[in-house]
Amino acid sequence: MLEPLMVPFMQRAMIAGAVVGGLCAMIGVFVVQRGLSFIGDGLAHAAFGGIALGLLLGVTLERMTWVALPFTVIVAVGIGYVLRRGSLRGDVATGVFSAVSFALGVLFLGLRTAEGPQVNVETVLFGSILAISVEDLITVGVVAAITIVLMAFTWTKLAYATFDAELAALSGVPVAALDYMLLALTAVVIVVAVKTVGIALVSSFVVIPAATAKMLGKTIGRVAWISIAMGMLGSVVGLLLSYHANVASGATIILTLGAIFGVVLLTKRK
Repeated sequence: MLEPLMVPFMQRAMIAGAVVGGLCAMIGVFVVQRGLSFIGDGLAHAAFGGIALGLLLGVTLERMTWVALPFTVIVAVGIGYVLRRGSLRGDVATGVFSAVSFALGVLFLGLRTAEGPQVNVETVLFGSILAISVEDLITVGVVAAITIVLMAFTWTKLAYATFDAELAALSGVPVAALDYMLLALTAVVIVVAVKTVGIALVSSFVVIPAATAKMLGKTIGRVAWISIAMGMLGSVVGLLLSYHANVASGATIILTLGAIFGVVLLTKRK
């Protein structure tokens, strides 16, 4: 069963999957609690626009992250700006930015010349965690370090602003800055996660562990630890199952997380 741990590409995939799964699950706690579950899907579509822009500019698929990152962060900040104006609900704002970003991505792909770098659309849509390189691992590690430090320093205030934004603002908590920070971090983590499970499935990485943990934990701290554990465990178990069953890794990871959610849902007492 543990034979894959001896294979170098599986070792890299395990590390990347566990770290990205844990990061998405940690961010997901606040995303789910704020009722913004749809934003993961929206930012994944925005990432597609950034990837397509990178390909139009001649960037290879391996380096596309560096173009997709600022593009997706700008879209996330735009969603945050619309939300703070209060004229539109979160799902409406996310839907508009998501649709425009995806359309831009299709437009950018159509404008590419035949001499540009070739792209496997299936890889972009469904990820390629088994093709994770050492360079990708370094990127994941840097993003993880920055995200953990920022979340550790702002955790209490972020939780306060999540449960009662008005009271937090009256208490001097910089609610607007924290909102933009959370959206920007969500964008960064999603762009990195696209490499593992792809655009089509990455939002599940954010939502499912946090939703599962919410059924089990009583405090936000406990929910966060359970969510992170679920994200990491689901990634490792999903990878092992996909290796032995010889099926798609990204889909198996998400199905594993979904199975855990189903078991908790059916066994949890009201």
